[in-house]
Amino acid sequence: MIKLSKFLEEDLVEFDLKSKDKDSVIDELVELASKSKLVKDPQELLRAVKEREELVTTGVGYGVAFPHAKTKSVKGIVIAFGRSKGGINFDAMDKRPVQLFFLIAAPEDAIGAHLNVMAELSFLMKSEGNREKLLEAKRYEDVIEVLESHK
Repeated sequence: MIKLSKFLEEDLVEFDLKSKDKDSVIDELVELASKSKLVKDPQELLRAVKEREELVTTGVGYGVAFPHAKTKSVKGIVIAFGRSKGGINFDAMDKRPVQLFFLIAAPEDAIGAHLNVMAELSFLMKSEGNREKLLEAKRYEDVIEVLESHK
């Protein structure tokens, strides 16, 4: 089992996303992620995430989305977490607005690793209790607590 918390730095968490639509929330999340030293080329990451999103929505339902990309613009796995109080129409599979966003950026050669990260996040987000905790979270530590709750 992977330790998700090692991919999420404190300054990659935003509890009050300003965006109101899908395109701008991806911009905002990539901007957040690019605070990480591992992101070498934010524009390339943005292009890769938007390209991936065009294939099929990463809005998995239950108010959760995992926009992601594998790209040479990052030197390691990076997770950025953003929350939208009002929710954003993200073409989610269940048609509900998305409030919890995990942007996952992985290097091109991280074949299994980013899938493991997504599987782990998906597992954690299936829990209504975990989603509630993230909707109520006030601090970085609250988010980490949820990410480390899968024992």
